[in-house]
Amino acid sequence: MHPQHSAFNPRSTMSYHLLDAVDRLGSPRILVVGDLILDRYVWGDAERISQEAPVILLREERQETRLGGAANVANMLLGLDATVDLAGVIGDDADGRALARDLDQAGIGRDTIVTDSDRPTTAKVRFMGRAQYRHPHQMLRVDRETRQPISSEIAEQLLEAILPRLAEYSAILISDYAKGVCTQEFLRPLIQAARSLNLPVVADPAAGGDYNLYRGATGVTPNRSETFKATGCEIRTIDDAFKAGRKLVEKFDLDYAFVTIDRDGIALTSRSGESTHLPTRPREVCDITGAGDMVLAMIGVGVAAGIDTVDLCRLANVAGGLEVEQVGVVPISRKAIIEDILRVSRTTESKVGSLDDIVRQVSARRQAGQRIVMTNGCFDLLHVGHVSYLEEAAREGDCLVVAINSDTSVRRLGKAADRPLFDQNYRAQMLAGLASVDYVVVFEEDTPHAVLEHLRPDVLVKGGTYSAEEIVGREVVLSYGGTVKPMGITPGVSTTDIVARLRAIDRGESLSDPITIPLPSTLNSQLSTLKKAG
Repeated sequence: MHPQHSAFNPRSTMSYHLLDAVDRLGSPRILVVGDLILDRYVWGDAERISQEAPVILLREERQETRLGGAANVANMLLGLDATVDLAGVIGDDADGRALARDLDQAGIGRDTIVTDSDRPTTAKVRFMGRAQYRHPHQMLRVDRETRQPISSEIAEQLLEAILPRLAEYSAILISDYAKGVCTQEFLRPLIQAARSLNLPVVADPAAGGDYNLYRGATGVTPNRSETFKATGCEIRTIDDAFKAGRKLVEKFDLDYAFVTIDRDGIALTSRSGESTHLPTRPREVCDITGAGDMVLAMIGVGVAAGIDTVDLCRLANVAGGLEVEQVGVVPISRKAIIEDILRVSRTTESKVGSLDDIVRQVSARRQAGQRIVMTNGCFDLLHVGHVSYLEEAAREGDCLVVAINSDTSVRRLGKAADRPLFDQNYRAQMLAGLASVDYVVVFEEDTPHAVLEHLRPDVLVKGGTYSAEEIVGREVVLSYGGTVKPMGITPGVSTTDIVARLRAIDRGESLSDPITIPLPSTLNSQLSTLKKAG
């Protein structure tokens, strides 16, 4: 029994934020089985029409090889920080040796790959042309392959290599490109053995393939057209996708159907009859090549880690969306996924959270390589000095967290009897409305020590007349190697002065001049130059 798979249940009471889900993925060991393909790319400049025939002439600039088919899924998994073994068949030829070399260089295990001297290694050669210095586009693809099913002897060799090692894996992914590896003789005993160990098996079916090959698997990930071919249900609406998904689940004894419907996201259907639509956001589509492999890889890592299926589908939408924005097949990293999730516009309210919430957000940002900055204070009356100081603080890193004293904490600090002027929720929302601020957290203690110990920012900054040695919490930050930096003040403005002026006005006193602040020295110099010029 694999207890880490117990959370693979759409009815689970646990609901994970996407960043939390990424943080929980771990580094699972996954087995990918299916059709191995070597992708060759010939890049060049499509500069003119040939004199020999009315065809575009491609002036070659470079060539490269990439992992394709099931090997591409394995490479995608590596980008998601999984440990990967690959099972399939290659030929005893130059392409097979090139594929083996690329697998070794990538760090993908190939002990479960079988060489069959009677069949060629599947290879696809793509000619990529660029015209007038624009983005290159695919001009032609040439395939070298056989689609004959592997022999009983080869299927037996594959099973003998795989079955003794099944307990080492957290999930199995089947990548079927209809090149002959995924036969009933090979897949049926593999799926049965995996399910006896409670090992998830997710298959990306071949276009127009026989879904009986995947009977009893945990789930399948067909696209819109593949689902239509398998069920006869044309998918025009989300309800059509649900209907087709239910038919797949019932007919082929599956736990889930992840029907990918391109720009509409994923329609998830479970054995229990529950259906959920997970939409995706619009993308600039450069190339759809590899998007299905990326979705399968993301689902594979998620199911291996026991991620809730709804969040799993959301992550798959992000990963697949990032893939279609690339030219050619490019592995998508967890860092890229985190950055994309963070890039989505957030409301002011979403920036304010509990310490636990902010810690999880900051942890995800660290995985993306971001530098975390924190400052703290009461921020009772937001003014230009605060805005300037927070903008300066934000430039010290990639993410600025502002920790503010709660109302009771402000009162304990010995402020005036009527302070704070604005309650903690108002102050938090005002700060969250600033573009320079990424997160706001309220703390009850008199000092920010507890917040610092949990967040562990790379830089602690403080505005005002403090020296670095006077900044509260300095010892906490320095203890783990962080930096403490005073920011200074904006001359001519402070909360105390503003409050004093407001009280004077309330008493009926006349104030002759408004509050002004000195212009920056550079701007003063520019204005002086302009005046002299006339």
